[in-house]
Amino acid sequence: MPIYEYAAVDSGCAYCVAHFDVRQKLDDAELTACPQCGAPIQRVICAPNVAIGNAHTLKESHVAANGFTQYRRAGKGVYEKTAGKGPQFISDD
Repeated sequence: MPIYEYAAVDSGCAYCVAHFDVRQKLDDAELTACPQCGAPIQRVICAPNVAIGNAHTLKESHVAANGFTQYRRAGKGVYEKTAGKGPQFISDD
């Protein structure tokens, strides 16, 4: 479900003047009044907060914690271990 940001139109309580977030279904109606003071509010267009790609899952601590071994290329045909269990080096010899 998306998270929508709302703000007071003119004036309101500290809750709606400072903007607040509401998790709503896509087919839910847009809020028109502050849930705390009843002041008129409107939906604010803001930048989405999105995790792009899987870079966060490739951290060495995450790899080792999940039982995987990560290697980094050290030279032509040689790889050295950066995380996890396994041999320190792998080569194509």
